[in-house]
Amino acid sequence: MAYDYIITGAGPAGCVLANRLTEDPAVRVLLLEAGGGDWNPLFHMPAGFAKMTKGLASWGWETVPQKHMKGRVLRYTQAKVIGGGSSINAQLYTRGNAVDYDLWASEDGCEGWDYRSVLPYFKRAEDNQRFVDDYHSYGGPLGVSMPASALPICDAYIRAGQELGIPYNPDFNGKQQAGVGFYQLTQRNRRRSSASLAYLSPIKDRKNLTVRTGARVARIVLEGRRAVGVEVVSAKGVETIRAEREVLVSSGAIGSPKLLLQSGIGPADHLKSVGVPVKHDLAGVGSNLQDHLDLFVIAECTGDHTYDNVAKLHRTLWAGLEYILFRTGPVASSLFETGGFWYADENARSPDIQFHLGLGSGIEAGVARLKNAGVTLNSAYLHPRSKGTVRLSSSDPASAPLIDPNYWSDPHDRKMSLEGLKIAREIMQQDALKPYVLAERLPGDKVRTEDELFEYGCANAKTDHHPVGTCKMGTGDDAVVDLELKVHGLEGLRVCDSSVMPRVPSCNTNGPTIMIGEKGADIIRNRQPLPRMIFAHERNDTRPRARADIR
Repeated sequence: MAYDYIITGAGPAGCVLANRLTEDPAVRVLLLEAGGGDWNPLFHMPAGFAKMTKGLASWGWETVPQKHMKGRVLRYTQAKVIGGGSSINAQLYTRGNAVDYDLWASEDGCEGWDYRSVLPYFKRAEDNQRFVDDYHSYGGPLGVSMPASALPICDAYIRAGQELGIPYNPDFNGKQQAGVGFYQLTQRNRRRSSASLAYLSPIKDRKNLTVRTGARVARIVLEGRRAVGVEVVSAKGVETIRAEREVLVSSGAIGSPKLLLQSGIGPADHLKSVGVPVKHDLAGVGSNLQDHLDLFVIAECTGDHTYDNVAKLHRTLWAGLEYILFRTGPVASSLFETGGFWYADENARSPDIQFHLGLGSGIEAGVARLKNAGVTLNSAYLHPRSKGTVRLSSSDPASAPLIDPNYWSDPHDRKMSLEGLKIAREIMQQDALKPYVLAERLPGDKVRTEDELFEYGCANAKTDHHPVGTCKMGTGDDAVVDLELKVHGLEGLRVCDSSVMPRVPSCNTNGPTIMIGEKGADIIRNRQPLPRMIFAHERNDTRPRARADIR
């Protein structure tokens, strides 16, 4: 069977594309996913996140040794399941700062991708439980709600931030980003609202959509300068499937450049070095990798104030029963529901540090777990100058890629990361947390000097799982796609996912990736873009615009 569009990867953007493109019943769409379905209940339970970074439904990749971090190799979780990262992340719904997108337009040449132009697409996607105003809407596919199982230590953390001079902020996605508070979560009815559940489940009966799992795309098939299909490897063997209109690559910031490179699209010198025939010399493919590096403070609690002790068998069983019967308790928690945005550099253009309060210790893979109940405060530097690469390790499409985020290659990133860690330590020492926090265990009292903090960072830092930029959108020589997401120099081929972001936004990247899927779908369908946002004070009209401005 022939299809109009073939989508490679059922991550957040791929799910959005599948939904929006098949709104036209005359269009036939094939959505290919290398991973399996999201049948495991852990994908839908908010607290299931704790299992995800430990390997469930991921590719099992890691970075190359980081030369600016004493050769450290970091685990690099990338989703291998329908829904992609939205099925395994901590469900934090953040959009970044307005300045992020305005810089895409003003400095990266991405006209039409400024904040006022993308905000309507954020709103179109959203079904917000609480907010309806210039910044939020309801009635969209993606469930967005407030935490259901916050603990008293969460409120104490918010008070501690205020004691340090960081204001309370009820909405990080609203008028201002700075402050401490509760995150909004991609949840509906206390279940994860992944892109799979939000965008695919409601349309599973559309006859013009075919979804195939366990289907790894090995190559994009080119005839001359045109993409005409894909080569797929599955349990049935190798097959070629044709696309009558376009191949839409949405395999993520690691998977998308990897697929282009294995198809002979990328820097000619690199392709020749690994024995891949050069089909289209395009220098920017796999370059410009940007990510948020995370440092953390772990403190021992004065009592059972977090969810650490739920790991005991009898408590695990009770927590599971409580969730099944009432949708409450530890399983209804994403484990990272409180946090904030603040400044390591007081002169930064916008908040440059993001905090995540983890309701336990050892929640994520590779992070130390305390014997007694603990609490974790993560700190990530949001404006990295360091840029890395994704490269092939061989010509075999089944081989793992060479992922080099090149962390701390710019000394400014290292300095700001350590400043953010210092602020996190200060927050944990405020009076509001003293009833809950016994003592800091990591980095610990013996780690004080810059050199000691650097050593601690090299040994313990982890990715925040926010890679972007490896198929950069723009008009320069280093750009991979144009402003309509078409691959430069080729026909019938677009990239639509986090890899097209010219720079990493100041936030978790699931929300911005879904926005790209929404806006990308309109571009592919040749529809007029949603009107740029005009705020209430500019309209002299304070009535909220929830749904009327949204198709």
